[in-house]
Amino acid sequence: MPPDEPTVIEVSIRADEVGERLDLVLSRRELGLSRAAVQQLIEAERIQLDTRKVRASLRMRAGERLVVRPLPPPPSAAIPEDLPLCVLHEDTHVLVVMKAAGMVVHPAAGHASGTLVNALRYRQTVRELEAEATERPGIVHRLDKDTSGVMVVAKTVAAREGLIAQFQAHRLERAYVAIALGSPTALTTFDTTHARHPTDRKRFTGRLAQGKRAITHVRVLERLHMASLIECRLETGRTHQIRMHLSEAGHPLLADALYGRAAREARLVAAESAIGRQALHARTLGFIHPTTQEPMRFEAAPPADFMRALELLRELKPGAV
Repeated sequence: MPPDEPTVIEVSIRADEVGERLDLVLSRRELGLSRAAVQQLIEAERIQLDTRKVRASLRMRAGERLVVRPLPPPPSAAIPEDLPLCVLHEDTHVLVVMKAAGMVVHPAAGHASGTLVNALRYRQTVRELEAEATERPGIVHRLDKDTSGVMVVAKTVAAREGLIAQFQAHRLERAYVAIALGSPTALTTFDTTHARHPTDRKRFTGRLAQGKRAITHVRVLERLHMASLIECRLETGRTHQIRMHLSEAGHPLLADALYGRAAREARLVAAESAIGRQALHARTLGFIHPTTQEPMRFEAAPPADFMRALELLRELKPGAV
């Protein structure tokens, strides 16, 4: 096997998966595979089944075992760029940064430069991982382009494996602050499915019967003018999870162009203009250091654009965020 060939994955069918389609079973497991990716692997003959010919619609039987050989990652196209980074912590194995709003985490369609990965390559932060030719060296989780906040980056293979295990087991502490429209319940938990929206492929929804589980704990910190400052703690970390949950509860984030609605009231319009992006900031990240096993916890205050919007909506004297 070539040295850059990904590790083979073996999947044993559980009792609750009997009768389910092969592509659904694999896409629901914590393997990082979408249904489209599963189909691609089938076409490339990189999924094997004990006795039957593999196809996406194949219904699973009790006790069957799937062998999955992920495709090798393409070579990284990210060029090194000298970009500003706010570093909160760095040691031999991990780097913790406060990602600025507007920075994409890794190269993707329409964003070949200006990403966190471009900056990491310039700093030679992820030299050990670049030998694997991955296009996302060191990236073990991500924030949306227009979400600011704390992120951890793996600098070594050992750190990457340790951090990924913690993310998959949902053992990290992740807390966000956000400005949501309206007056959400003071304390609530959203526990829904999470799946691609059936008609708008840029969005996700928690209203479909099938999908992964998404859990967000929400606490109101301060009532504002026609809005609320809230804290969101993640139990799972799905794409757009907070934005999806709040929007479908009728309280979208301020200035969220994808999940929200355009403001019309004067102060909301002013606050929306002040921030110019969804009012979401990853304030706290806690994890166990993947090599020393020491507890690590980092906090970063919301940036100036978030605070300007917050002050415009405050009814009383400013409070602590």
